[in-house]
Amino acid sequence: MNDSAVTPTEADESAHNPSGLWFQDTGTLGERTRRVLLELLKGPYVSGAQSPQLWSALVADESIVRSRLHDLFLDLVIDKIDEFAFTRKVVTEEIDVPAAVRSERLTFLDTAMLLVLRQLLLAAPGEQRVIVDREEVYERLAIYRTGDESTFQRNLNGAWSRMSNRLRVLHKAGEERFEISPMVKFLIDEDQVRELIDVYERIASGEAKGSIAEAGLSSDDTDPEDRDDDTEGDEA
Repeated sequence: MNDSAVTPTEADESAHNPSGLWFQDTGTLGERTRRVLLELLKGPYVSGAQSPQLWSALVADESIVRSRLHDLFLDLVIDKIDEFAFTRKVVTEEIDVPAAVRSERLTFLDTAMLLVLRQLLLAAPGEQRVIVDREEVYERLAIYRTGDESTFQRNLNGAWSRMSNRLRVLHKAGEERFEISPMVKFLIDEDQVRELIDVYERIASGEAKGSIAEAGLSSDDTDPEDRDDDTEGDEA
């Protein structure tokens, strides 16, 4: 809509909006609440540790944010203990819910890496921070190797980059040391955990002879929701 399409009445009302942040702003939320709502929509999540001001706004206006997300067929998932929140598609049989955000399939190796990170996180209950190094994670994934070593190493580096930059479940904590986000628990469900453990056991027993393909899985068999922001690098 161009300026000429705004009637004098609309312009007057928006100009006197007490919540307005700019001329003709018709929004009713405070600035920080708008920012946290935007971050939730951008994904993959909002962290209280990384964004304390946005987190405070979310906690203060949780019901309003939840309502605005429902307008978009999205649910707010909030963990106040570990202080992170994210959105997911509303699940109901009452209506046919449209997809409000783009989802993307992760590779088998992406999902296997999520499983390893999840296992490392759950192996340290009560710890405020769980720190791992890259080589430790890579060694745990060696059993899933397919193809030659250089190709597998390249695939590992790609999966590691996606964990750091796209899913943001790894945060740099020193030279080759990374903190695992509690968010990782929500990116892989119990069905995927069972499936991967089954593959691991079949490979370990020699049934699948060390090959994912021989275990009957493709390299693209998972579909957790995340946002596409595939920036390469190690910084979270």
